[in-house]
Amino acid sequence: MKKELLITFSAFFFMSLTALTGVYAGESNEKTVTISEEKVDVTGDGKKDLIYVKGVLFEEGAQFLKKIFLKVRASNGEIYKIDLDSGYDPTTIYKDLNHDSVKDIFISVPTGGSGGLSNFYLYSLKDFQVTNLTVPEPLAVNSQFEDGYKASISIQETGQSYSFDLSDRKEEYERLGLYQDGKLNEPTELMVLPFGILKPIKVKDDLYGLQGIQRINGAYNADGIANIESTWIYEKGKWQLIKAEVKSLET
Repeated sequence: MKKELLITFSAFFFMSLTALTGVYAGESNEKTVTISEEKVDVTGDGKKDLIYVKGVLFEEGAQFLKKIFLKVRASNGEIYKIDLDSGYDPTTIYKDLNHDSVKDIFISVPTGGSGGLSNFYLYSLKDFQVTNLTVPEPLAVNSQFEDGYKASISIQETGQSYSFDLSDRKEEYERLGLYQDGKLNEPTELMVLPFGILKPIKVKDDLYGLQGIQRINGAYNADGIANIESTWIYEKGKWQLIKAEVKSLET
């Protein structure tokens, strides 16, 4: 009886070992690709560091990267790895955005969704310390359709208000059931998206900050109404809003 139990246990052990080996073999077979390779001093010691953006393909031939990460081979011989979210075609820009005289790493990763959105990241490696500087939060916006094929928005951070005449879309809105004879069928908000674009720009006194663009859509993603452009500067350890303006897509 003991011999049979030993044989059974041994068989189970080797089956489990085989299964685990298969799992790890599958993981090791993931195809990692190098998206970019650049030499930039991001630590502030006057020597260039080697910065890679790498990704793991979702499947062979696919453009979607299920894993994306930064790999920094610093001038001190150390290697630093920063994990990012999945997405498509990541890009990096090197600018001093926190104004400490050392270039930071700004990364944008398109998500591939219908809204044209991206994820954005900002890291400092000054003095060989990895610091997540974060990026600004999208502006908080109150919005609604109104009777007479109109719409209005207000930006919470600034108190600015805007109105839009959408009467040129009345046939489409009536067809969708949003309006009936110009009367709004029920309270309905506009679609205010997060940042579709966030990019470094000079903001004042040759200092770099960030400019973000948020799209405002009506009944669906292709029903564009306006863009909100916001300009930000990094001061005292956080992002400060310099200005915000709404630009109608018609203009």
